[in-house]
Amino acid sequence: MNGLHIVVIGIGFAGVRLATKLRNSPHRITVIDRNNYHTFQPLLYQVATGSLAPDNIGFPFRKRTARTPNVAFRKAEVLEIDHTGQQVVTDQGSFAYDVLVVATGSQTNFFGDENLASKVMQLKDIPQALDIRSAFLQAFEDALFRSREEQRGLLHFVVVGGGPTGVEVSGALAEIKHNLLATEYPELDSEMMRITLVEGSPRLLGAFNESSAQIALDYLKNLGVEVQLNARVLQYDGDLLTLSDGTSIATETVVWAAGVKGSPVRGLPQESYGPNGRIWTTPQLRVRGITNVFALGDVALVDGVPGGYPMVAPVAIQQADYFVGLLNAGLPDAFPPFAYRHQGSMATIGRRKAVVEWGRFRFKGWVAWNVWMFVHLMSLVGFKNRLVVLFQWALKYFSHKNIIRLIVRPYHTVRPQRP
Repeated sequence: MNGLHIVVIGIGFAGVRLATKLRNSPHRITVIDRNNYHTFQPLLYQVATGSLAPDNIGFPFRKRTARTPNVAFRKAEVLEIDHTGQQVVTDQGSFAYDVLVVATGSQTNFFGDENLASKVMQLKDIPQALDIRSAFLQAFEDALFRSREEQRGLLHFVVVGGGPTGVEVSGALAEIKHNLLATEYPELDSEMMRITLVEGSPRLLGAFNESSAQIALDYLKNLGVEVQLNARVLQYDGDLLTLSDGTSIATETVVWAAGVKGSPVRGLPQESYGPNGRIWTTPQLRVRGITNVFALGDVALVDGVPGGYPMVAPVAIQQADYFVGLLNAGLPDAFPPFAYRHQGSMATIGRRKAVVEWGRFRFKGWVAWNVWMFVHLMSLVGFKNRLVVLFQWALKYFSHKNIIRLIVRPYHTVRPQRP
């Protein structure tokens, strides 16, 4: 097969993997993204809670394409795909392609209530993580000027969603309460800070075994996190969160970690778009109705897989590897379908507290915590990032403090007008 021009939209886990695997191949690769860096999303919550800096989990993508003449990067916003003319239209011009790979990842899912987007805090990218960091640090500073009654809403942090992200954010905030607020803000009563985790289903960590979910719940409760199960968010006006179980919570900070949906691009045939913002593909990851367009990672919804594959990094990486094999075979129509190999699940709840499931094996506590750290450390892109993150983790472990406590980009929100 002669060299093709392959355009890849997105530098998430699938895009980075493709750029790495196709270096020095006979094909010309153009990668397009609105950012010039890859974000290691599993550790975004540590940026949000002050344990890591943004550049610890962000990797400048051009370092991956340097001295690789067949891979080019273009920072641009994709507007739509012209699949009949085989072009990707961006705010910086159009890019012709022979083969297109859509790897645009996911975005926050508000389950139809988009009004929440302007009220709650999201955790899908580095700027959002920095907003959360600024919000809780500002809350501590502002609380010094508030009455005790006003402090109740200001220092009550609510996390919505009991998956790994929600559990990890809640655990990290609880450690901040015990290790930072109590020592560095002696004028405040640290018990005024409350963390509530809200989950709509009967238990946390729905993808985990029930015993692991119970262990995580016990860890959170021991840290002082208030967990409300079987409760869905009905309304939030910026000051008061109303839940389906009749509970109302006064809070000025709500972190939404209740789910994600695909981030599709415009211009594909109507039959290509599936539910939950994802793109239908064949088992060979071809976009439905188009032979030379593929979708990988969170945005892909594979035919024959009920509900689609999990929207996690290992799926994106394995699909990128599969696409490279398909490409090397000449992109035949008849090719063994993609099959995801589940590699386990893990979540950390705080210092020496984690749950890990790997096949038939289940770990908890200190052992699971070390497994979690090792896997995440080795999954980071770039040796420098691994080294710095390891150092930061060691410093935090021995100091019992979150390292970064600077409010360098204040977070501003519009408070509702009260009569």
